[in-house]
Amino acid sequence: MFGPLDVADRMWPVLGPLMRAHARLYRATNGRIGEIPGLPPLLLLDHAGARSGKQRTTPLVYMDHGDDLIVIPSKGGYERNPGWLHNLRANPETTVQIGSERIPVSAREAGEEERSRIWRKAVDHNPVWGRYQERTSRRIPVVILERR
Repeated sequence: MFGPLDVADRMWPVLGPLMRAHARLYRATNGRIGEIPGLPPLLLLDHAGARSGKQRTTPLVYMDHGDDLIVIPSKGGYERNPGWLHNLRANPETTVQIGSERIPVSAREAGEEERSRIWRKAVDHNPVWGRYQERTSRRIPVVILERR
């Protein structure tokens, strides 16, 4: 059966330019334009390249978790983690933008017990993450963005 995830698989070559354009539009309008109807809320994650140090911005679905924010490096259920996770591991001190607010954060991966607790809530928040986990043999991490 051909479904939405199959379409997403075929779109990877164009997703990069689309996401960069989306991030520019979101940032330029302070988040007034950039939310996608029917999807959970988005933030812009700034991150520095692990080797290059080049500044990058990635729009991501997020979930509130007390004072912290949760992002999921699902990469559509691919077998490798997204590059932004590699960058955060090397440079965890960064910022996110939600609407017009820029928030300094420190990124860390949830430990196994903490991940299990948060994962259930995350999949309730965005069921697509659960489908992505079913597509891959890697254990999709949970990243906690702690406000600084």
